[in-house]
Amino acid sequence: MTTTVSATATEVEAPPHAAAPVELVHRRGRWIDGWNPEDTAFWQSGGRAIARRNLGWSIFAEFLGFIIWQLWSIVVVMLPSAGFDLTSSQLFWLISVPSLVGATLRFPYTFMVAIFGGRNWTIVSAALLLIPAVLLGIVVSNPETPFGVLLLVAALGGVGGGNFASSMANITYFFPQREKGWALGLNAAGGNLGTSVAQFAVPIVVTIGAGASLNIALAGWMWIPLILVAIWGAWRYMDNLSSAKADFAGSAAALREPHLWLMALLYIGTFGSFIGFASVFPKLIADQFPTFSTFQVGQAAVSLAFLGALVGSLARPYGGRLADRFGGARVTVVAFSVMALGALSLIWTLSLQNFWIFLACFLVLFAATGMGNGSTYRMIPSIFAARGLATGAVPGTPEGVRVQRKAAAALGLVSAIGAYGGFLVPQVLNASQLATGGYTAAFYGFVTAYVGLMVLTILVYVVPRRSLALQRI
Repeated sequence: MTTTVSATATEVEAPPHAAAPVELVHRRGRWIDGWNPEDTAFWQSGGRAIARRNLGWSIFAEFLGFIIWQLWSIVVVMLPSAGFDLTSSQLFWLISVPSLVGATLRFPYTFMVAIFGGRNWTIVSAALLLIPAVLLGIVVSNPETPFGVLLLVAALGGVGGGNFASSMANITYFFPQREKGWALGLNAAGGNLGTSVAQFAVPIVVTIGAGASLNIALAGWMWIPLILVAIWGAWRYMDNLSSAKADFAGSAAALREPHLWLMALLYIGTFGSFIGFASVFPKLIADQFPTFSTFQVGQAAVSLAFLGALVGSLARPYGGRLADRFGGARVTVVAFSVMALGALSLIWTLSLQNFWIFLACFLVLFAATGMGNGSTYRMIPSIFAARGLATGAVPGTPEGVRVQRKAAAALGLVSAIGAYGGFLVPQVLNASQLATGGYTAAFYGFVTAYVGLMVLTILVYVVPRRSLALQRI
């Protein structure tokens, strides 16, 4: 059974001589046919309200996804005080495996919205978060739990990392081109903040009323009510769009574009560094300054590690805004240079054993990664538009449409590949500690990588190239 309704004015009246609003068809299961946000009359007379409602619940579900994805980053710091006998290397694996799984899941999650519908998949993907949350609460209750079981439960937390791809894919269908950047920026920033909230809230909750021991199981249980709210909200208020179609051809074409792989490399350097350092920051503080971060019996110490993810998340929109004004490549060059200087500052000041200097250096590093996240993501559509100009693809023509499809597909693919940095960064630090007993060698490696990526950005995207129609990227 279907009902046809007109998107009549609710908050903003359409101009007197505007075209008639688009007719929307609402089908069972909250499916919508005829969605066209590019139609100004439709957008002003009701489309914007529907899109914003879906955006709000999408942000909430993705926010919880990031929390579950990065939950083990703070839990591992508390495991020794809870009676678990694990090596430093094992703790690094518990931190990095969720990022590995989450990055891999971003590939299939990108297409799930088109296959099942945005509302339907948000319900499913939010419900999947219950599994790692419940299991974490169970396995950390017993210090005799084998490491392999802990690793498996940590890996299941990767489902939260996949949520980013499906959430971004869903929201891009709802908004017109002129507002996509704003909507996607809010969606991404709202998700990224989940890491910071988890690292701030968990230490407080697990120590409240714990008495002689940590109630570490609450690190998993505490999120279940919020996940249930997200499931209910998606079921009650979100919509499926029949116009959302999977673009397998566009993805295949994007994978054949060399610039996709170059941008994926740059995004590993920016977003990969952000999510990698965010996940490992609590452990680094615990290793270098145990009096500030350990959770001794009877104490209610709160780690300051959440500040890193918070600063990086808040900096991301400004990176995109500066990229709009000065060009994404130029802002990315600055971001990599500041990241290299931040890592060098850490190396030079580690011997001082001054927590506040250590924290300040890392916050500069996090701010630079956040700026770089926004600027590199902004570069992608600019690069594909320039490639279209260089090959004579005119916007609006079939070839121009193919270029747009490749650019849209590249955004999802680059976000998935870049997330592997969340696995690489902790494992580089792990290898450095195993080989040298410290982290200095790893940070020298990061400095080298950032300088190399900065030079690559200058040579390929700052210097005008005919292959990019001499455009400023």
